[in-house]
Order: sequence, then C-alpha cells, then structure tokens
Amino acid sequence: MTYAAPMKDIRFALEHAAGLWRLKEGFPDLDGGVLEAVLEGGAALAGDVLAPLNTAGDRQGLKLVDDRVVTPGGFDQAYAQFQEGGWQGLSADAGFGGQGLPKAVALAVHEMLQGANMAFALCPMLTLGAIEALSAHGSESQRRDVLPHLVSGAWTGTMNLTEPQAGSDVGALTTKAIPLGDGHYALHGQKIFITWGEHDLARNIAHLVLARLPDAPAGSRGVSLFLALRNSVEANGVIGARNGVRCIGLEHKLGIHASPTCTMAFEGARASLVGAPNQGLAAMFTMMNSARLNVGLQGVALAEAAYQKALSFAKDRRQGRAEGQTSAGPAAIIAHADVRRMLLGMKARIAAARAICYETAVLADLARCAPNPEGRAAAKAREDLLTPIAKAWSTDMGVEATSTGIQVHGGVGFVEDGGAAQFYRDARIAPIYEGTNGIQAIDLVGRKISADGGEAMRALIAEGHQIGAQARGAGADALAGLGARLEAGCAALAHATDFIVAQNRVDRRAMLAGAVPYLQLAGDVIGGLLLAKSGLSAAGTDQRQNGAVRAVYAETVLARAPALVPAIELGAAALFEQSFADFEA
Repeated sequence: MTYAAPMKDIRFALEHAAGLWRLKEGFPDLDGGVLEAVLEGGAALAGDVLAPLNTAGDRQGLKLVDDRVVTPGGFDQAYAQFQEGGWQGLSADAGFGGQGLPKAVALAVHEMLQGANMAFALCPMLTLGAIEALSAHGSESQRRDVLPHLVSGAWTGTMNLTEPQAGSDVGALTTKAIPLGDGHYALHGQKIFITWGEHDLARNIAHLVLARLPDAPAGSRGVSLFLALRNSVEANGVIGARNGVRCIGLEHKLGIHASPTCTMAFEGARASLVGAPNQGLAAMFTMMNSARLNVGLQGVALAEAAYQKALSFAKDRRQGRAEGQTSAGPAAIIAHADVRRMLLGMKARIAAARAICYETAVLADLARCAPNPEGRAAAKAREDLLTPIAKAWSTDMGVEATSTGIQVHGGVGFVEDGGAAQFYRDARIAPIYEGTNGIQAIDLVGRKISADGGEAMRALIAEGHQIGAQARGAGADALAGLGARLEAGCAALAHATDFIVAQNRVDRRAMLAGAVPYLQLAGDVIGGLLLAKSGLSAAGTDQRQNGAVRAVYAETVLARAPALVPAIELGAAALFEQSFADFEA
C-alpha cells in the first residue's frame, strides 16, 4: 500500500479550520478551481512519483564519493519532475519566477510531499527557507542573481548553523568570515548536521552560513549571515568551478536515510554578506521560522502516512473473533475495539495538528496582505504565538502516531519488512531539529507569553470560550461535547497562563520548569478550538467532518487537558533541589 494524499482532509482543514478564504483580498486570483488544480497536481506528484521511491531510498541510502553525494536511484528523475512542474516556487514572488500563491496553499502541497517521501521533501523544504531569507534580507544583487534559480528549483538552498561545539547555542559558533577587500569574504570553519548540504540533483547549491567577522562581539550579537555558492557562476550564467566548500562526511542516522546529513568544510569559500554585519541571527530566524512550521507539518504528514498504512493493514489482517461477531472465521482486526481506539485516536490528533499548522500558515499570509496595519499586526502576533506550538505539538504527535501505527501492526510493525517502522524512524528527528521541542516551549513562555504579559494567548482563549459555547449549543452531538470540553480546557489554559506570567516576574526557573507541559496544554486546547471552529463552519455543507474525530478528540485529549496544570505548576524546587550526585542515586 502506498501513500495517497488526503485531499478531502487537507481541503477541509484549509477552508474550515484555517479560514483560507480570508486571504481572498490579498490573493484575488485564488479561487476554488485554482486550489483544486494545485492540490490535485501535488497529490499526483506525491503519490505517483515520490511515494514509490520512499522505501527503496530508505534501504539504498546515500554514498559519498570524492566529496560528492550520490542520491538513491530515481531521485534525480523525481527532482527533475518536481522542478519542471514549478513546485518550488508556489508561494514565491512572481517577480522572481514564482506563482505568488498563499503560503498556506504551498504548505498543503508540502504536506503531500513529506507524507510521500520525507527524505526527498527535505531538500525543497530547506530551499523554501532560503528563498524566504533572501527575499527578506538579501541585497539587490543577491535577489537578482540567486533567487530566480532557487525559485525555479534549478538550485537548492541550505541552512548552515550547527557546529560540533555549537548546537542550540548558536552564539558559541566559531566559523570565521575574513574580508577579501572586494566586498566579499572567505569563510573558514566546519558545520555539521547540514541537511542536503551536498547532492547530485541540482546544478548548484546556495549555502546560507552563520559566521563571525574578525571584529565581531562575543555571543549571538556577533553572528553574521553569509551566502556562499557551491559553484561559482560566470558572467554569462555558466556554472563554473567549485567554491571552497565541500562535504567531508555523511551521518548514519536512525531515519531519513535518503536525505544527506552532511559535515561541511568551508575552506576559504567565497561568500557575500546577507543583511547587516552582526545581525545574522535575526536574518537566519526568517529561515528558521519557515522551517519550524514546515517541520511541524512533517509530524502531520508522517502521522497521516502511518495512519493510512495502519488502516490498510487493519482491514486485511484477520485475527480472533470480534465481540458480537456472527460470521464464521477470524475477524479483520479493525473490528476489535482496541484497534479502532488506536486508529481513531491517530485520526483525531492528525486533524488537530493539521488545523494548527494551516492556521499558522494563513496567519503568515495575513501578516503580509491584510488590508490594514491593525489586521497585519494582529495576524503577526498570533502567527508568532502559534509557530512554536505548531512545530512542537505536531511533531510530538507525529512520533506518538507513528509509534501507534507500529502497535496496530503488532509484530509485523516491529520488523522492517512490514513497512511501518520507517515512519517512526523518520518522524523521530522532527522534535529535535530546527530547535528542539524543549526550546520551542522556552520560546513560547519566555518570549511569546512574557513579551506581552500573555495578552495574545488570552485573546485566543477568549475566542476559544466563544467557539466552545457556540459548539455546545449546536445540539446533542459530538460537536456539543467538544464544545463543553473546549470550555473547560480554555479555563485550564487561562489559569496556566496566569501562572506563567506571574512566575516570569518572580521565579523564571519555575516558569521554565512548566514550559513543556504548558505548550502541550496550549496545543491540546488550540487543536480542539480549531476542530470546533471547523465543525461550526462546515455545518449544513457536504464537507462535514467525521463526528467520531471530534468525539474522540474531546474525550481522549481535551478531557485530560486540565490535568496538565499541576505539572505546569510543579515549580523549580522539585527539579533543582537535587545535586548532580543525586541524579545518580
């Protein structure tokens, strides 16, 4: 069984949960027909071209030959089709060859690509981030000479942050940028964990690299961003000699075996400055925020792929007699209550995470194209609030769902030939890279909540109470039950937000001790809010969502949300009263 893009669920989430048509004024050419055509084309690319390469690519892996990375068989033809279809530039500026569609629509296509073949899709995902970073911070010449190639997919992009001694602490990096006297710089240093840092799919690679100028201040305030091409480009556009950058090693990883994770050596690589000196971290965060939302969607995509496989297996696999069975012979395991519980639990959490990610994407579009400054500012504030939740909550969900997919398969899931294990192995990286989920939680409470005293979250909670009341009054069905649970969840989140804001003033260690369960609570509640909102939006249409999704989410996720408050209020003493030696006792 291969992956099939969940077109109905994606469109439902876009239109009814995320409110895609709020963007109509900013994107007047977007209509239902355009949306359908884009989604259908993306689904065909994902299902017909990328999905068949997923298992083979995982098993074949990669080769490093004389500092060149050789990708698995079929990846080059697949990338050629991706490029020819113009898929890289869906949301890019038309002035650079893009199609100018909303980010939310491009994100929907990327969900399909990630679900079909995450290892492959990581390449265009990083390129998308490079496009956004150069669009926002690049010089006129960088945008003119580089962006059209990235937008077309002829070149790909990378993000070079991590060094052996500088992972999450970017301020500890030591890569140097030495001025050459002609407006360019020579980069010297080593970067690790560089996704698609070297490959044989595209004609050139644009590396975005964090490095230090000779007179840079210490820490993160002394970090600058540079653009270094793998190959030089002649005045006539011909690709020239290799620059002083090469791949010197490939990581052997738990998953994403067909995605090269490279150690890159910069040996005097010629580069140009992106943005202002010593302001590189701010510029790089444009790329990182793009990647964080896309990584959140990886959790959704892999969970969806795992769900599809588990559902197919559960329909075919026959074991035992189901309760109340009247026919002879063993029943398909989908007839057993526990298997149904697992499958519907996966489906409900996937729907909530998809809604969170698409809502965040629509807000990003509104932050650029809302008709007035107040609307743009409000959308930006909520986008910023939701981004760490979209990344962390969705990727934690992805690990949980892909693990559940293995459980549905039983012993067949634990062996590689069963096919379920790859989804779990691939999903496990998502809570780690682009800022660990613990760092996302710290960002949420330490920056987003603390910056405005929790006002943006309180506005969201107030909206949740309103939607919960509307849903509760919708009648004695699953939507009404979801509304009641949502109101209780909103009350718990309001209480927890007050605690976080208060602790930020008096005991930041206590605030940080509750950061991860606070993010989980926020994701649980916001997911329920968007499921209720979509249920209300779709009422009376032929796009109604399965009521079981809302019922299962209400009683297995939202019902437990208030129980997270004690973990949020645990305080610092329980974590910090122990000495290092006590951890070993």
